[in-house]
Amino acid sequence: MPDHSNKPRIVITGVGLTSPNGNDLETYRKNLLAGVSGVSPYEIRYFGETVAGQCDFDNQRHQSRKTLRRGTRAGSVAIYCANEAVLSAGIDLDAVGKHNVGVYVGTTEHGNVETEQQIYEISKYDYDTSYWSHHHNPRTVANNPAGEVTLNMGITGPHYAIGGACAGGNLGIIQGAQMLQLGEVDVAIAGGVSESIHTFGIFASFKAEGALGENVDPAKVSRPFDRDRNGIVVSEGGCLYVLERYDDAVKRGANIICELAGWHVNSDAADFVLPLPERQNQCMRGALDRAGMAPDDIHIVSTHATSTPQGDIQESGAVREVFGDSASTNINNTKSYIGHTMGAAGSLELAGNLPSLLDGVVHPTINVDNLDPECEVRGLVINEPRQTGGVETILNLSFGMLGINSALVVKRPETN
Repeated sequence: MPDHSNKPRIVITGVGLTSPNGNDLETYRKNLLAGVSGVSPYEIRYFGETVAGQCDFDNQRHQSRKTLRRGTRAGSVAIYCANEAVLSAGIDLDAVGKHNVGVYVGTTEHGNVETEQQIYEISKYDYDTSYWSHHHNPRTVANNPAGEVTLNMGITGPHYAIGGACAGGNLGIIQGAQMLQLGEVDVAIAGGVSESIHTFGIFASFKAEGALGENVDPAKVSRPFDRDRNGIVVSEGGCLYVLERYDDAVKRGANIICELAGWHVNSDAADFVLPLPERQNQCMRGALDRAGMAPDDIHIVSTHATSTPQGDIQESGAVREVFGDSASTNINNTKSYIGHTMGAAGSLELAGNLPSLLDGVVHPTINVDNLDPECEVRGLVINEPRQTGGVETILNLSFGMLGINSALVVKRPETN
C-alpha cells in the first residue's frame, strides 16, 4: 500500500441535497430519525403503476424556466444540490477563482430519459426526425449533469461525470478529493445525482430480472435485510458536497463537517449483476488501511443493501467477515427510507449519517419486521434510532453493476 501520509488532508465544508424525504440536510435527517419513508405510488408511461422515490425540490430556486426547458432532470438536480452546497459552505467562489473550482458528479445512467421521451414525441408525427429536439445531444452526453452545473454557476474549472453505476456517488467524492490532493483545483463540488425514475427502461429491466420490489404499502417496499424483501425501489435524488483542503478551510474559517480519512475502489471481475463478497471485503479493508484504522475504529457502517434477496445476503456476509467481532460498530441502511437513488446513493447515504458525528445518534434500518437470519450482523440498528456514546467515524459502502465497489471513510474533524 502506497504511503499517503504526505498528501493534503481533505474536508467537507458544505452539503446540498434533494431526496425523496427531504430537500435539505436538516429535514432529511429529521425524517431518518423519525422513520419517515419517501417512497410513494408512481406511474410511468408504458409500465403502469408502481412505486418510486420522488423528489419535490424547488427547481426554480437556482434556474430559470428557459434553462429548465432546455436541460435535463439530472442537470436540474445537480444544479440545485451544487448551489445549496456552496451556500451551506459559506464560500465565495469568485474569491477562490471559478477557474480553480472542479465539478465531479457520479451517475448511473444518463440520457435514457431524454432519448425515450424524444422517441415518444416523434411517434406522434410518424417518426419524422424534423420533430426531433436539437437539444437532444447536449442533454444526453455523459458529462451533462456536471456541465449544467458549470453553465449555471459560471464555473470554468474542470468538470465531468463519473460513470460508476450505483457506486457513482462515492466515486464523485473520491474523484474530487484526488483532484484537490493533486493540486488541480482548490475547491471541488462533488457527489452524485440520479434521474432514474423518469425512464421506462429502468423499471422494465428490474421487473424482467425479478428485482423490482412490491408491497401493498409503498412505504414498506424497500426493506433491506427483512426476510420478506423482494426487490429494489427505483428513486431519484442527489447530493453534492463542497470539498476543500484542510489548510484552506481553516484559513477561511470554514465550518468543517468531516474529514475524508480513506477510500478504496476495486472490481469484482466476476458477474454483470451479482456481487462478490470477497471483493467487497477487500474494498472495505482497503479503505480502512488507507485511513490507518482497524474495524473496531469504525462506529457506523452505512450499507449499500438494496433489498434484493441475494444481494443483501452477499453484502451481509462481507460486512460480517470484516466487522463481526467489533463491539463498537453500528450497522445501518438508508435505502429502507428512500429506495435506491442509483448514482446518488453513496453521497445521499453518507449525508444521512454525517449528523451522527455531532449528536452520536445512529438512524436505523426501517421495515425490518422479520430479520433474515442470513443478513444478521452484529451491531445492526433496526427500526429505532440508537443513542451511542459518540460517533467519530463512518464507513460508507456503495457497490454497483458490473462489479464496481467503493468504500469511503470519514471522521470527525480534528483540530490540529
